[in-house]
Amino acid sequence: MSLPRRPRELHRGRLVGYCIGYFGFILTDVFRGVFLFQYYVYTINLSSILVSIGIAIRLFIAAISSIIFGVLADNKKPGKLGKRRPFLFYGLPVWVATCILIWLPPWYCPETKSLYWPTALWLWVNLILNAFSGMCILSVYASMLPEQSQTHINRKKVASMTTILSILASGISLLLPLTVQSLLKDPENVKWWEPSGKVILFYIPIVGGTIAIFGLVSIIITFFSVDESFHDRIKDLEMKKKSIFETFRQMTVPAQDKKFRKLLLMGFFTSMAGTFLGILIFPFLTYTLKFRGTLYFIYIIVSFTCKFGWYYIWKKVLEKHKLVKTYSLCVMASLIASFLDLIFLYPFLPFELKVILFVVTMGTVLGSIYAFNLFSGPLASAIIYESAGKNDNADLDKGVSEISGAYFGLNNFVFSIAGGIASIMIGFILSGPNEENSIIITLSLASMGIFYLVSLLFLRQIEINEEILDIAPAVLEELASDT
Repeated sequence: MSLPRRPRELHRGRLVGYCIGYFGFILTDVFRGVFLFQYYVYTINLSSILVSIGIAIRLFIAAISSIIFGVLADNKKPGKLGKRRPFLFYGLPVWVATCILIWLPPWYCPETKSLYWPTALWLWVNLILNAFSGMCILSVYASMLPEQSQTHINRKKVASMTTILSILASGISLLLPLTVQSLLKDPENVKWWEPSGKVILFYIPIVGGTIAIFGLVSIIITFFSVDESFHDRIKDLEMKKKSIFETFRQMTVPAQDKKFRKLLLMGFFTSMAGTFLGILIFPFLTYTLKFRGTLYFIYIIVSFTCKFGWYYIWKKVLEKHKLVKTYSLCVMASLIASFLDLIFLYPFLPFELKVILFVVTMGTVLGSIYAFNLFSGPLASAIIYESAGKNDNADLDKGVSEISGAYFGLNNFVFSIAGGIASIMIGFILSGPNEENSIIITLSLASMGIFYLVSLLFLRQIEINEEILDIAPAVLEELASDT
């Protein structure tokens, strides 16, 4: 198999343009993820079971859609707009519309009837459409990386920028609802008929709509920043017409890769842990830590400082140690910090000590989670290149192009399934009076440690071919010998 003549890399404007789309998408996605449960359960008064089922349905639809769009992008013959770029526009209108409408339910649940189906159906329909259109964008966007960035050094650069942007996105998406939360006189009573609930109903749709418009603009910028002209070199090669059966069979190819399968299992459990944190953090701040008013901004400070702090720590560690080893240490830090949350169960813990413990535990978990992007993208790309190198294709570009979408599609599938299962678990755990039970909320949050422990066991079994990570020097050496 021949290597490409020159390794493609993302730099300067193209690097920023590629990453800004991820920033806009994640900003919108995280805002919905962290506040949707709080909004519909504690303000709209919809049953936590119905909300969690809706979130799970969205994630299951996203799981299936991610594979379908990944494979469709792999099989698409390059056109005037490229091979994968057009998919960014296909799902954009519906995605933006649902990101806005989901915060504007036309019916609120009656005070005595949280199992209210009109509101549940409105939520579910918006979540389903959002999942399908969103995966049309995200799955194809992720599968672009191995083609756009062919060197491990440059992929680490891309991963670093996306990590920084994801931290900014998470901070902003938390800052806005927490700002609204700080305005509430009674944050424990925020139903739609109560004064604090009316404040939320006014501000949250404005925030959600503004973020969605920004997501729209950012994805458009990515569309015009991505260069797929390299497909002109291979577009005349024969593209096999695949039946529906063959298309679905191609989706199973990544699952047969032992290394990638272990990475998927590892990601499955880290995704479950992340879902637990995303849904439980607002109830934890309100009912366990008893935050009020400006105290909510403590979380913002912890979020920003610890995410960036741990990001730079793990980046420095990665420079001195191998990828899998550093990734394992990062997961282990999350594991230990999660179990330390059990200390919050002690009923006589002083408030000041609670805040210090919160900084240590949640700061470490948040910092480690957002540092995962430093490792997951380059690790997945290395496995894809290694797999493409084992095939009989005469061109490495073509080999990667044929399987990248399937690999990242299956990766998104597993992450979505994990999130769906976790959301259903939380929905049943917090049903009824448990919605405000600080002990239940704390135990659920600490259970993230179990998920991280299992994910660590799978990650430690992955071994990466270092030659794949250093593909760029090999290419440059070949170029030098030719000249």
